[in-house]
Order: sequence, then structure tokens, then C-alpha cells
Amino acid sequence: MLLGLAVAACHAPSPISMVDSMIGSGGHGHVFVGASVPSGMVQLGPTQITRGWDWCSGYAYRDSILIGFSHTHLSGTGIGDLGDVMIMPFDPSKRQYTDDPRHIFARLDHSKEVVEPGFYSVELPEYGVKVRLTAGNYTGYHEYTFSGDSSAVLLDLCTGIGWDSVSDWRVEQVDSRTLKGFRRSSGWAADQTVYFYAMFSQPFTFGEDEILAEGEDTLMKAKVLLFDTSAEKKVYAVVGLSPTSAQKALDNIGADTRKGNNFEKNVAWARRQWDEALGCIRIKPLDEKQGRIFYTALYHALLAPARFSDAGAAPRYTIFSLWDTYRAASPLYTIIDPDRSRDFAESFMDIYRKQGKLPVWHLWGNETDCMVGNPGVIIMGDYVLKGLYGDPEGALKAMDASFGVPGRGITEFVQYGYVPYDCSQPVETVSQTLELAVAASAVKKVADLAGDRELSAKYDSLARGYAKHFDPESGFLRARSRDGVFRTPFDPFRAEHDADDYTEGNAWQYTFMVPHDVQGLIDCFGGTERFLVKLDSLFVAEGYMGENHSDVTGLIGQYAHGNEPCHHEIYMYDFAGRPDRCQKLVRTVMDSLYFDAPDGLCGNEDVGQMSSWYVLSALGLYQVDPSGGDFYLGSPAVKEAIVNGNFRITARNNSPGNVYVKSVKLNGKVLEEPRISYADIMAGGTLEFEMSNTL
Repeated sequence: MLLGLAVAACHAPSPISMVDSMIGSGGHGHVFVGASVPSGMVQLGPTQITRGWDWCSGYAYRDSILIGFSHTHLSGTGIGDLGDVMIMPFDPSKRQYTDDPRHIFARLDHSKEVVEPGFYSVELPEYGVKVRLTAGNYTGYHEYTFSGDSSAVLLDLCTGIGWDSVSDWRVEQVDSRTLKGFRRSSGWAADQTVYFYAMFSQPFTFGEDEILAEGEDTLMKAKVLLFDTSAEKKVYAVVGLSPTSAQKALDNIGADTRKGNNFEKNVAWARRQWDEALGCIRIKPLDEKQGRIFYTALYHALLAPARFSDAGAAPRYTIFSLWDTYRAASPLYTIIDPDRSRDFAESFMDIYRKQGKLPVWHLWGNETDCMVGNPGVIIMGDYVLKGLYGDPEGALKAMDASFGVPGRGITEFVQYGYVPYDCSQPVETVSQTLELAVAASAVKKVADLAGDRELSAKYDSLARGYAKHFDPESGFLRARSRDGVFRTPFDPFRAEHDADDYTEGNAWQYTFMVPHDVQGLIDCFGGTERFLVKLDSLFVAEGYMGENHSDVTGLIGQYAHGNEPCHHEIYMYDFAGRPDRCQKLVRTVMDSLYFDAPDGLCGNEDVGQMSSWYVLSALGLYQVDPSGGDFYLGSPAVKEAIVNGNFRITARNNSPGNVYVKSVKLNGKVLEEPRISYADIMAGGTLEFEMSNTL
């Protein structure tokens, strides 16, 4: 049967043909638009002027201009950075400036864009140039077709995205066709340096430098490269990046282009990388639209983490948005790419050895300490418990050490077992406790594996710290003082960003933020019946959340799918004996909050998390406890799927209306509980759902 499905899949549309890269480029999705390969160092694509929050990736669908094509971008974040080594082709006689005179610009017409995995092109009629881009692991490949005899390229090392601000840069001419240099900047990443090596197919001369800022800072310039295109209209550029040196950037070009230093060959190579990566899951969707949403979600999930090591070195990675991705993206990676997950684990340990703690939100060699908790500890625990990191004692040492670094509520959490609101930081203390409790649970389980009873007992107690916030009178997790007094006044709907007891959310959403101990939370409520009443209320409650809660989106009642703390909460119904309610709500979210349109995401993509939730849920699975937990079952939104070539999922009688699971079997055996293990998935076999439109 497995072979039969695999053969059938070969005749289905290729996964890459189902990807719509524009999904999530509008609204608040903030996804990267451009050319890349899975987890590549280079994300080469159009860059616009940062005009606000929705330009965090450098591109917002509703914008009508662009100012160049940068080699690094973030995807789906809530803060903007990168945008390194920007290049803009133009006609010198027709240059146009924005109202900000620092920027040459071109008008963006979406009808003249082509965006596919590994490829981007756009026509810029006012400059008479067509731009085509593709990427390797470390290299950006450009093809410019000019219509005029005089053509130019602006090499801009000053402009970045969002918080990024250049602090130093250098360009050195190697020969008549080649440049090398670096760009150093500060922003979300406090001290980031990108080295580059750029080779052009035609010789250039330097035009007059474009001054991009007035004043004493003489660094704020860009280089204008002039080309004679009277005979040959095409100009090719190859730009290699490195975090180490310009020479390594050149070496990285050699590693990428040994397959053929030809633009079309590199387009074909990038497509093969995506075909292979996306082919890790082959599905028979319910319909064509659902197939587009699924494979675009998988595509977005695979854009990062990004390479942060040169060719020939041990693979290391960056862009670890861990507060977001520990919930679904990281568990998905452990299934579809365990080898790369092992490399992620080694990257974590390298970061620990350099900074004394596991990563929190790591960006191009910088710890940003963004968001609350110890998310690197959670993921490291998952790697160990799944056998993806073979040194439990070493990992345990790093996890324990991460709880010994002062700041971010950790000292108070260890001292009191929770984070009181009348300590060093009076806001977001409930969220700090809850996130740290999940991480403490991960340490406890790894300590058990390593045979360390003392640490196991310590972290077992800390993992239960969430219960100290439980108020039995109101039925919410609330902020408490050192003396144990709940903060008043209390409004469970209030969700003021950076000014409340919860991080990007409110008491409704965070009362259920206990994925590591669902039964313990049920016990806090006094049993399943009372817990179900509260959980049901989450999806219907309505109230005023305040004026500043831009991340709290995708609402169903107070369930906020557009932000990550809620992502496991529907699956809590499985623990409470009502998987049917889980099944109905999971399908509701997939059907009503994911679309095949630019505004197809109800919140920030967050470096793969929003999309990974969809991928796993469409398969009928979700890992609730993010450190070594089982995968709980929901309602699959596909007819069939093959994961890694050997784990088959079937959903008989599945349709948009048949959302309920009548029965489910694993390898022919009826499951007594709606869950399977990671080992079950990786061993291969068949998970068979029987679907119905009634209970």
C-alpha cells in the first residue's frame, strides 16, 4: 500500500507547483518574498522602505514601490532587521527618488512579478530593466536585462530593514568586474557583520557616489556601477555571503556554483532543493485550494533557521525564533528533517558555550533576548528526549546553566517558584512564570534521563509553579505579589502590550498556557467538568482588550490563533475526554483563518510557526507538550499523506463536512487514546482515520 501511494503521488502535481509565495505577504503575515533555498544563508528579494510594523520582512504586498534587492531578510517576525547588501539596477538617465532623497526607487506592479520557490522576477518599466533572481545556500544570483545602452547598478550597503542601522562598511575593487567588502550594522542584532564578494559578467566603472545622508557621517554612501550595455543587454551578478570573511564569501560562491556557473542551472538547482524538501510530505488534499495552503505553509516553515557557517564547516544555523517555534515548527522539523534538527542542537550547544546559556532569540551571532522564558531549554529537551542529541549530561548542564543567568524573571522564578509582580520587572510576570515552567519541565525530564535525582526534584517543583498563579475564585491565572496577594484590579480581557501581566495576550489566553501539565491544570479547576466549562468559554467570551494589542489576532472568542501561546489549546480537549470538540475547532481554524491570498495568515508567520501549526494539524497531529510529548490527534484535512516516505496517514470518507473522527487505528490497532508517539511516527506504518459528519 505504501508503494502504491508513493506511485500515485508521482502523478500528482509536484509540491513546488502548489506553492503560492505571496500568501502571507499582506495583512500582518510579514513573510519573506523572494528567492532562497531551504534554510539558506541568502534570502534574496525585493526590499521596500520600512514604513511601519508590516514591513518587518522588507516587503508588504500593499506597497507600490521598491528600492532594491537585498540578500538577507527575515520572514514573519514582529521586528524588522537585516536587509544586507542591497543592489538596485536602473537607467542613470531616468533615476527616480522617493520623497526621502536617499533612495532611488522603482514602481512595483504585482502583475509583473513572478515568485516561485527559489526564483523571483519583476519588470521595472520606467528603467527599462527586467530583474531575475535565484539563490544558492550562500549565494545570490542576479540577471538584469536592460533595454538601453547606458545602465547602472546601485550597490547600497547603508540601507537596512526595520531597526537595522549601518555602523561601518567597506567596498574594495578586486578587478574590473569584481568587488568585495563587508557591512556592519546594529539593530535587533546588536552587532552584525556580513562579508560579501560580488562578481559581474561585464566590466564596470564607478559613477559618482550617491550621498545617502547629509552630515558628518561619511560612511553613508553607496557605489554606482556603470555598464556599457550597447552590445550586450544582459548583466549577471553573483554575490556570495559569509559571516567570517570576504575570502570565505568567495569560497562559498565556489561551493554553490560548482554545479554550473550559469543562471538557468542555478534556478534549476534551487528548484530541486525545494522539490526534495517539500517532498518530505506528499498529500492528496481535499481540494486544490487546500493543497496550495498546505504546501505554501510547508514552504514557509522550511525557510529558516538559516545557515550560519561557511561551506565545508560543520553546519550551524541562526534565526532561531524560539518562543514561537518551540510549539509546532521545531516538532515538525524533528519529524521531516531529523538530521538538520541534530545540527540545530549542535548550534544550540555552540551558542551555550559562547554566551553561557542556551539561545532565546538568536540572530546572526547575536542574542536578542526577545520574548519571555527559556525557549531554547524547551527545544533542547525535545532534542534529547527524541534521541537527536546524544549527550544528555552535557545538554542537562546547559539547560540548568540557562536557569542560572540573572534577568528576565529567572532569578525570581527560581527563588519563589513563580515571578511576583512586585519584583524587578512588574509586567508580563504571569507569562514569565508559565514559559519558565514549561522549560523547567524539560529540564526535569532530561534530568530523569540522565539519572540526576537532585535536579529532577528541583525542576519538577518549578515546573508546577504555574499553579501558584491560579485563582480558584475567578478561574484564571493571575499575577501575585511576593506575599501571595493577587493583583487588583483584574480584567481578564485586558491585553495592553508591554503594560500588563501577560505577554501579547490576556488572562483568557494564558490561563491555558500549560502544555507540559494539562492534567495538573485540570486538577486546579477541580476536575474535568469545570475545566471543560472554562475551555468552552474561551471560544465564546468577548470583551474589550484595550487599545494596544496588535499581536492578539485571529480571534475565536478569546482564543487568539494569530499569536503562539494559544496554539496548543484546542488540543486540550483530547485530555478532557472531548476529542470531538477538538476536531470541530481544528477544522474551523484551518478553514476560516488560513487562505490562499496575500492576507492569508491571521497573524505574523513568526519564522514558520503559524505555518507549522497548519501542516501538523492538516495531518491530524499536534505535539502538545513541546519537550518529548506525544502527538495528539485532531481532524486531518487531507485524504492521504506520506511523511518521510514511510509513515502513511489515511482519512477515509474525509471531506470539508466530515470533520469528526469516527475511529482511528495505528498499524491496524484501534487507539484507546487520541495520541501517538514520536517513535510511532519515525518507525513508519499507517495511521488510519475514519471520518464522519456526525459524532
